Amino acid sequence: MIGYVTLGTNDLMGNAPFYDAIAKEMGFGRMMDFDTFIAWGNWDVPGVALTKPFDGKDASVGNGTMVALEAKDKEQVHKLHEIALANGGTCEGEPGPRGDADENGMVFYAAYFRDRDGNKLNAFCMMKSDG
Repeated sequence: MIGYVTLGTNDLMGNAPFYDAIAKEMGFGRMMDFDTFIAWGNWDVPGVALTKPFDGKDASVGNGTMVALEAKDKEQVHKLHEIALANGGTCEGEPGPRGDADENGMVFYAAYFRDRDGNKLNAFCMMKSDG
């Protein structure tokens, strides 16, 4: 259902390397690249985009808004968190399990971070609770 998620930015070119690095780790590159808008991903899966607000006003962070990036495994959750911090992001929650295992023994494993504009993202995977 979701084609892509757009986040506002006040510094498109300054924030692009943050998302270039995150997308590269996940096996993606830029799928659209304009003066006011850049999108990462491909047309087979939902992507993430940054844009300068159309109304010309400053971008602001949505309270309670977050983009969740599905990692392939626990190691990639850690790697994406490291990449985010190395590219100007800030930590909003170290990598680790969240909550209890479900009835199938699966646990939600995630790390939380913000980009340079303050947009909140996480990297997550579902994994066996003993893994």
